[in-house]
Parts: sequence; structure tokens; C-alpha cells
Amino acid sequence: MKVILKQSVEGLGKAGDLLTVADGYARNYLVPRRLVVQATSSNLATYEEEKQQRLRRENKEKRGAETLAKELEKISCTATVSVGEEDKMFGSVTSQTIAELLKEKGYTIDRRKILLEEPIKALGVYTVPIRLHSEIDIKIKVWVVKE
Repeated sequence: MKVILKQSVEGLGKAGDLLTVADGYARNYLVPRRLVVQATSSNLATYEEEKQQRLRRENKEKRGAETLAKELEKISCTATVSVGEEDKMFGSVTSQTIAELLKEKGYTIDRRKILLEEPIKALGVYTVPIRLHSEIDIKIKVWVVKE
């Protein structure tokens, strides 16, 4: 049976894909869960229109992310932290902290897009990756200095 995916399904495909699946799988699993619609002529026309709209929207988002990436690569952030004896930091610098530093500079970046493996717990200069788009990753410099 030919079907069009309405949502992404693990191991099957992404939303909007046109697939051929077993009749029983479609009737008993995919259709009752409203994950697919049958690929009729009217549904195919709707699918093509939605596909074009999705491509235009994704291209616009990608162009915006590329523009933002060019601007962000030029900046660096400075996080001032309080330290104790032997320059031991109180607390740490997290992705939330970096997002707030970027917001102060006029860039609104979601903290979940900042790919910090673990919080920064020492003074120094760090290169922090940020995923602006599924295809666009950049790195910014974060300076962690004492007050």
C-alpha cells in the first residue's frame, strides 16, 4: 500500500515521505495511530504542495541560520565568576549562562542549541559549539575570568 507519512516514524522515514508498506502494517498500525494517509490522487496533490511549502520554509530557516552564523563567529563572550583560594571557581558556567551572555550581546539562542558537553568549572578560554540549524554548526569563544 502506498502511504504518505504525516509524522516522522523511527526506522520508516521522515514526515512527508511517500512510502510503500505492507497492507496489514498500514491498516493495523500506521493508519489507526494517524501516522500516515493513503496515497490517493488528492492526497498526493496535497502532499506535493506541502512538500514545496516545507522546502521553502527550510531554505528560509537555513539562510537565516547562515547569516546568524557569520555574525556569531566574530564575537566572543566573557563570563566573570567568583573564585576562592587557588582560583577555584564557585559554581560553573553552563549553557544557560552562555545563552544569557549571548542575549546581552543581542543574540537570542536557545540554551538547548549550545552543545556544551559538561559545565565549565575552571578559568580559561573555551571553544563552545552551537548548532544553529541541523546542517549548520559554529564555534564561539567563551572567556571565563575571575571577578
